[in-house]
This record gives sequence, structure tokens and C-alpha cells, in this order.
Amino acid sequence: MARVDPALAAARAAVRAELSDLALGAGDLVLVACSGGADSLALAAATVVEARRVGRSVRAPGFVVRAGAVVVDHGMQAGSDVVAATAAARCRELGLDPVLVRRVRVDDAPGSGGPEGAARAARFAALDAAADETGAAAVLLGHTQDDQAESVLLGLARGSGARSLAGMPRRRGRYVRPFLGLRRAQTEAVCAAAGLAFWTDPTNVLPGAGEPVDAPAGGAVPARTRVRGAVVPALEDALGPGVVPALARTADQLRDDADALDALAADLLATAAVPDDRPAGVALDADALAAAPAALRRRALRSAALAVGCAPGATTARHVDALDALVVSWRGQGAVHLPGDARALRACGRLYLRPAEPSPVRTARPPAPTRSLEE
Repeated sequence: MARVDPALAAARAAVRAELSDLALGAGDLVLVACSGGADSLALAAATVVEARRVGRSVRAPGFVVRAGAVVVDHGMQAGSDVVAATAAARCRELGLDPVLVRRVRVDDAPGSGGPEGAARAARFAALDAAADETGAAAVLLGHTQDDQAESVLLGLARGSGARSLAGMPRRRGRYVRPFLGLRRAQTEAVCAAAGLAFWTDPTNVLPGAGEPVDAPAGGAVPARTRVRGAVVPALEDALGPGVVPALARTADQLRDDADALDALAADLLATAAVPDDRPAGVALDADALAAAPAALRRRALRSAALAVGCAPGATTARHVDALDALVVSWRGQGAVHLPGDARALRACGRLYLRPAEPSPVRTARPPAPTRSLEE
């Protein structure tokens, strides 16, 4: 029997475990979100194989599910359409069907969480639409243990609290991340073993020596790229090669705690809610919030901000501090400005959160009457 490459075997085992845990039936469709990078191509290659044998064991023959792919073209780099088309072709060569390509418009407006946050929102909107269109039971994402460690470090740097430090969940709704236990080097090894040429996003590469880190060609280096190219290697040099797995374990441990606290905060939010004359707004009883433990109250306030349209990546501890001050340090202060041009204010013992006002529709002025050449 031919020996299976260890990295490929690990990738297939990770996908196999997740597919077995999903409530899939024969003929169901799972989609792989594929950018053409090593992580998502490795995921596509492993999924094609494991989709043919879901639930197989010594006691059960298993069944076949369909495996397809979605390629999202963000249109943020020159030649992105070629990259997307190449990724789609790779997926078809692997045997995925259907393979959808979706081009999105990234709206990097104030309050959107920056270019990365805006691109993420556009990408997930496209993935949701593709899953709805095809009736897919799940969408598989190729994030690795390295991505998880980077997320923890970014959350730590932002001071965003336990939820941010909990990183990315293995499963949320229709989205599944089978590779959170694999390193990025393993996904590259999978591609090498499968003969898959992968694309490297230039924005994921830290500029070389002599190049300005804060202003490379095409714009500033994203924070995640700085962490990947400079912070993680420095930590590994100082603390040893176990830093990335340790950070990922920290995320797993904190996620359980954060999930429990979030559930309690949701109960608090429901208890504090009072009728509001604005359907899109949120109104809360300030006394009910003030009586709750700070850990729950602050989570509830952040959830309320998200409910009125504040982008998660742009809603920082500073915003939550300002909301909390309206509850526990009320001295008649004015409205709090929130991401996305949302507002929060306190009046008559209630805390009101309002989404951004719609832009007024300007009526075009009729053109001034023209004068003939004879006049």
C-alpha cells in the first residue's frame, strides 16, 4: 500500500472528523471557501477525498456528499480576477462541483473596521449568498492554528477582552474550520504532496529588508501581516517553537468562558430591554444594567452596539467604556459616538442606542433656463 504523506493524512483526518460531526445526509452539499492560497487549496484537496466516505468505519460503509467551492474576488488588487479564475480552475481540476466565483465590492466606509474588516464582511456576505443559492449544508474555511494564534495576539494588542482572545470558533452556524489544529507549514506540505501550485497573497508578506514597513507598494502593511512576519517569529525566538500551539490552546480555553458569559449577557440584555419608538433602535433600562456585574453589563452593551449596526472589528473597549459610563457614571454627559455613525444617549433613566441616520436624498435642482444666442 502506498504511503500517504503525513501532512495530507493529517488534513484528511481533520476534514473527516468535522464532516462526521455534521448532521449530513447522502447527497448533501458542502462548500469550500477557496482563495487559491495553500490553506484553502489543501482544504479543497482533502474535502474532495473525504466527501466520498463520510461516516465510514469498520462497521458502516459511510455515504457520499457533494463537495463544491466558492471563490470570492474582492477586487482589491490588480489581477484579482485572474487569481480568482485560477483558483476556480484548480478546484474544478480537483473534482469539486459546483465551483462558484463571486466578485464583491468592498465598502471601506468609516466604521467598517478598516479595509480588512470591510473585506471580511463582503466575503462572508458572498459566502452566505452562495450557500443559500446552492442549499449547502456547510461552508468549510481554511483557517489554521497559525491564523488562530495571530488572532489572539491581535485581540491582545487591541485590548478587546476575552471574546477577542478566544479567537475563531471551530464551528459557528454553517461555517466550519477543520484546520484549526494544523499549522500553515502542513497545508503547504499538502499542496506539495498533491502537486498543487498555490497563490501567495502579497499583502500577507512582510516587506523585505530595506523596504519601508509602513508604506510598501500598494499601501500600509496590514496588522495581521506584521504579526505574522515579525511578532510571531520574535516570540518563537524568545520563547521557543511552542508559542503558536500555546496561543491556540489559550483561545480554546477562553472560548468556553466567553460563551458562558455571552449567554448570561444576552439574558441581561433581554431583561433590560424596554419598548422603543424606533424599530431600528435599542432602548434599555439603565438601572437594570447598573445592577448587573460589570463583566455581563459590558458584554450586553457591546451586543447592543452591534445590534444597531456597529462593526464588530471597529467597536473597541473605548466605545464600551463610554457606553458603560452612561450607565454607571451618569452626570448628564452628551451622546456617545459609535462606529458606523451610530449614537448612544441617556434620558429619563433609559439608555438609547440609535443606528446611523439615513443620508438625506437630495433632489436635483432643475437646470437653469438656457439663453439662446439671439438674446
